[in-house]
Amino acid sequence: MKLKSVSSVFWVALAICVIFVAFGAFMPVQTEQVTGNITTFISTYFSWYYLLLIMIILVICVYLLFSRYSSIKLGKEDEDPEFSLPSWFAMLFSAGMGIGLVFWTTAEPISHAFNSAPLSQPGSDQAIEEALQYSFFHWGIHAWAVYAIVALTFAYFNFHKGYPGLVSATLTPLIGEERAQGIFGKMIDVLAVIATVTGVAATLGFGAMQINEGLGYLFNIPSNFPIQFAIIAASTVLFTWSAWAGINKGIKRLSNLNMSLAGIILLALFIIGPTLYILNMFTHSVGNYIANFFEMGLRLPMNDESQMAWITDWTIFYWAWWISWAPFVGIFIARVSRGRTIKEFIIGVLAVPSLVMFIFFTVFGASAINLEANGIAQISEYATETATFAMLEQYPFGYLMSLFTVMIVVIFFVTSADSATFVLGMLSTKGNIHPAGFVKVSWGVILSAFAVIMIYTGGVQSIQNMLIVAALPFSVVIILMTWSLFISLNEERPRYKNQGNRRLFVKKQD
Repeated sequence: MKLKSVSSVFWVALAICVIFVAFGAFMPVQTEQVTGNITTFISTYFSWYYLLLIMIILVICVYLLFSRYSSIKLGKEDEDPEFSLPSWFAMLFSAGMGIGLVFWTTAEPISHAFNSAPLSQPGSDQAIEEALQYSFFHWGIHAWAVYAIVALTFAYFNFHKGYPGLVSATLTPLIGEERAQGIFGKMIDVLAVIATVTGVAATLGFGAMQINEGLGYLFNIPSNFPIQFAIIAASTVLFTWSAWAGINKGIKRLSNLNMSLAGIILLALFIIGPTLYILNMFTHSVGNYIANFFEMGLRLPMNDESQMAWITDWTIFYWAWWISWAPFVGIFIARVSRGRTIKEFIIGVLAVPSLVMFIFFTVFGASAINLEANGIAQISEYATETATFAMLEQYPFGYLMSLFTVMIVVIFFVTSADSATFVLGMLSTKGNIHPAGFVKVSWGVILSAFAVIMIYTGGVQSIQNMLIVAALPFSVVIILMTWSLFISLNEERPRYKNQGNRRLFVKKQD
């Protein structure tokens, strides 16, 4: 691998990340305090901005689904999709939700129902009925719309227009080629790299602690730094092998395996658990989600401090989190979506993952809520990382399901890091969609090193705060990317001509 193929973005982003980690290592208290204050400021003064932005992004995605541009292919006109639908969906999940699919599906509904309800008294019947509705809201199409608009823009410019595989390149129609390739464009790419590194490193650190807690719950393994270091080291070996093998062999195989294992546990818990209660909760919660869709998306109770604090702690945090992850997840989704039309892409990225998330949240969340509502077990008293294991323990074959759950978390750990190394490899090799294995492995080692340092210094929270801070400037980048996308689409000027029952896509000739 020649150094000249590595962009200056790599060195600048690496230097900034090292500075962040150094501050976290030598001044953890000050770093957490400063980043916490900035996060509080953003949550207080920009809540309206986040709510409006996410809603507008979702509206734009729906518009593109039914627009005259919907038949444009994210690739060449005669190009077929690279991956089958099952493999495509599996990789969407591995990059987009990962570990959260296992842990938050239990912990969030339980919290909304019994610890911190969005509207009602915790533990009340109303709070229980609202729990899954708001979980759907946070993990549903709003979240995937953020990923979709970034991924769609990137795939359109990279595969359809032939631009370099860089975030900065997507802004060419808006700011011009010279600026996109100049200092301003490099700043955009550095921001994307920093958001990816900080977000993934924080997730890996937290994921290692979650795996440690699961092993401790199952095998009485102590929860300490040496164990967590060993978990990260073993996982690093796995995801660097997967990264070296490439998407077709590594990420694809692990993603398919993980979704199969997750599906087995889902089906087992559905059958063994409170099946009728799960079905009723799913139907009721989907109904509430649809009925209150716009109210949840735009609600800011300015005269109720407790409810406003809940929105800040949950909704605004999630919206900022999805924006921060957008460069990483969006670029990876774009890479695996080559050859699909805009219509197929939006349906696949918005509808299918959201529906699967609803099902997972209902099966795991309703199973936990049912236990606590009937006084069988106080799942709400457990920490986030152990809530799922505490719930599974109460059902037949709970130990076996918990064992499979730990395996799933490990594989999600690997695929998330694997996907991140691919994206970082692209951004640091001038947009090469096939970055060399050496580059991806190098980023994998760096991510793991950052995660180890964060765990050792206790600085995970401060780095997560930095992730929220990074979301604000990158949200502006998303706006610019969307603006640039529509400029290019309008220049292409597609239109449809009806010929019987067929709709023929034609480009208007100048």
